[in-house]
Amino acid sequence: MSKKHDKSKGLTRRDVLKISAASAVAASTPMFFVKDAWAQKAIGNFPVNGPTVTYGFNVPLTSIYADEGEDELRAYKLAVKHLNNGGGMVETLQPNALKRNGVLGKKVEYVVGDTQTNPDAARTSARRMIERDKVIMFSGGSSSAIAIAQQYLAQELGVIFMCGLTHSNDTTGKDKRRYGFRHFFNAYMTGKALAPILSKEYGKDRRAFHLTADYTWGHTQYQSMKDFTEKEGWTTVDNIMTPVKTTDFSQFLTPILNSDADVLILNHYGKNMNNSLTNAVEFGFKEMQKNGKNMEIVVPLYSRLMAKGAGQKNIEGVLGTTAWNWTQKDDDPGSKAFVETFEKEYGFPPSQAAQTCYVQTIIYSDAVERAGTFYPPAVIKALEGHEFAGTGPGKTLYRAEDHQCFKDMLVVKGKSPSQLKGKYDLLEIVSKVKREDTVYPVDTFPGELGPYEPA
Repeated sequence: MSKKHDKSKGLTRRDVLKISAASAVAASTPMFFVKDAWAQKAIGNFPVNGPTVTYGFNVPLTSIYADEGEDELRAYKLAVKHLNNGGGMVETLQPNALKRNGVLGKKVEYVVGDTQTNPDAARTSARRMIERDKVIMFSGGSSSAIAIAQQYLAQELGVIFMCGLTHSNDTTGKDKRRYGFRHFFNAYMTGKALAPILSKEYGKDRRAFHLTADYTWGHTQYQSMKDFTEKEGWTTVDNIMTPVKTTDFSQFLTPILNSDADVLILNHYGKNMNNSLTNAVEFGFKEMQKNGKNMEIVVPLYSRLMAKGAGQKNIEGVLGTTAWNWTQKDDDPGSKAFVETFEKEYGFPPSQAAQTCYVQTIIYSDAVERAGTFYPPAVIKALEGHEFAGTGPGKTLYRAEDHQCFKDMLVVKGKSPSQLKGKYDLLEIVSKVKREDTVYPVDTFPGELGPYEPA
């Protein structure tokens, strides 16, 4: 039967229902040793038997973050293709242990789940992948609450989780786990990078009112923006927590109109941001003056998909941060290889969510090759403290103490009509923030990683 493929969505029925027919874990496994003297025993779905190995991709295919989920899945599928056949960042990663014939000689297969942007649904889907489909690694998500829920499950069941898009400080802070790794930056880094530019653009004597998504990411995003903008001399007027499922934010905008705030900070992401920004523009915030100043709107965490969803008219002049942008294809070989292969496969450029999920898949696979085994503690050791290049501008480091990734990031602004060079060219890069300018001490966010071998 032929596999029908919709390039606009990157989804097929087979993708969602696909179950590995191989891989039966032995009932008992003898202890043995490899090059790094790790005593290997059955953990999670190790050992991997048969000619294939299965990865699990657990993404939001429904709900407010579905746009990100669909693009993440496109990237995961492309990463599997490149691992099995070569291409993309498999050619640009440095150092590079990948062989272009799968991982450790086993062809990579995958199964797909829907997190529904719901922690319980995400855990159920991830557990099914682990227990039924025998995945050796799983990845995905566009919500920090989802990532944290899956990290705990990963630690419990002994299967490594390579976080997808997650931006809460808690992911590699109080909720960090030995079996979870984050490639994305966090809310603290956003505040640190963005606040000085806001101060430069809009002045130090500003009064900010926040609307904040009421879950772990929103909470840490608000706190980080509050702390860093106040260091620049800004005053925080108030903050309103908004339910994640909100679609009409009008009721939350009225208190801002009646306040003396002259900056609106939208700690929203995905369709939440599309709706809240659209509502604010409809309320006339962009034409308004407060305290003798133009009213400004800030979206701390940006993406090209969000910019497209909100519309060019609404995002024009709005500042925020992003982990990566497809226009960086001219900045380094890794971005160029990824963008070109993604565009060839799907007909349009990838998002930052796609890039981070693609890299997570490639880097996990490289760590397995470097460790010479799928044994989770050995793979974790290979990831901890690992520094590499060829996946984006500059070098990337997975800090061993908290599994937080440090790399270059961007401050961006919505383009004006005269600046546009195509329908995907929506964000102007205002500042390229170097890795060393985002690093913070490990004890900024205390937490325990937990053991290498689950209890």
